[in-house]
Amino acid sequence: MLRTRVEPETFRQEWLSIPTSDTDFSCVAQCDGEIVGMGFLDLVDGMGQPGMPQRTQGVMGYMLEPDCAGRGFGTDLARGLLCAAFDRLGLRRVMASCNADNMASVRVLEKAGMRREQHGIQDSWHAELGWVDGYQYALLDHEWRNNHP
Repeated sequence: MLRTRVEPETFRQEWLSIPTSDTDFSCVAQCDGEIVGMGFLDLVDGMGQPGMPQRTQGVMGYMLEPDCAGRGFGTDLARGLLCAAFDRLGLRRVMASCNADNMASVRVLEKAGMRREQHGIQDSWHAELGWVDGYQYALLDHEWRNNHP
């Protein structure tokens, strides 16, 4: 998500390893047979003392083909990732981040039902803009279930 350059062969190998991964549940979004976006869902450990259950949280993200922006694909992808996280994988918490000035991503995360938890001041490095503000969003499993019975 934060890469500015990707080696095609490295990227191909990363995607080929997903079906056997215990922690990577990435996916693609298609429309009329064309890939319009990619979604990322990685299982992570939360913060806590020894004995805390492992892999109960997820970090999600997405990116869309620029020509497909504004057509609901991002929101559908985010909701699909949340559905997989809570309904299929049984996670208790999912987080996502975006640049604070990326209003399209803010709308996607909020439409998907996530709540903003943090506004980090100059917490993210952008290759073209330098240090920029970031937002962190999250959703708990019971919040998901209350809105998706």
